Formats: sequence, C-alpha cells, structure tokens
Amino acid sequence: MADFEKINNARKILQLDKEVTLDEVKSQFRKLSKKYHPDSCRDKKIGGYEEKFKQINDAYQIIMEYIRNYKYSFNKKDVQDTKIEKMYREHLNRFYNGWWEEF
Repeated sequence: MADFEKINNARKILQLDKEVTLDEVKSQFRKLSKKYHPDSCRDKKIGGYEEKFKQINDAYQIIMEYIRNYKYSFNKKDVQDTKIEKMYREHLNRFYNGWWEEF
C-alpha cells in the first residue's frame, strides 16, 4: 500500500481534486493520456511527452491500487451517515455558490 505522499503526488499529477469519484479518476486519466500520448503529440520538438505520459500512467496505477484496497462499509449507520454528509455538502455548495457570491 502506498503512503499518503505518494498518493497525494499521484493525485496532483492527474490533476484531481481531493475528493473525486472513480469515474472522475478514469475520465481524467483518459483525458491526460490522450493529451500526452507520444504518438498524438503535435509538437514533437518540445519533447518530454514520453516522460509525462509515463508519470500519468504510474500515477493512475497508484491511485487505482489505493481505490482497490479501500474498504467500503455497508452497515446501516454508515450508509445513512454518508447520505446525510452528501446532503450537508450539497446544502453548503448551494449556500456558497448562491447568494453568498453576490456580496
């Protein structure tokens, strides 16, 4: 299992927020892979694409290993707490992205 610094560095390489879904990880990986793939880079003179592409692949493997080893809880209390946390987060987003921005 990777340590926090390694996972956090991988998160930054993939340009991920601190909280993301599995779909967001995969989508960002595909986007960056396409952008930095050595065969599809337009300006071959600049170089460094192969190294960046390798970093992206390594970072993705680290993140996916972390996700594969994460333990999910299906206890009733944990599921309910997750739902309440999600509702709370949505409420805060509406607050901060709503009228608060007008001031």
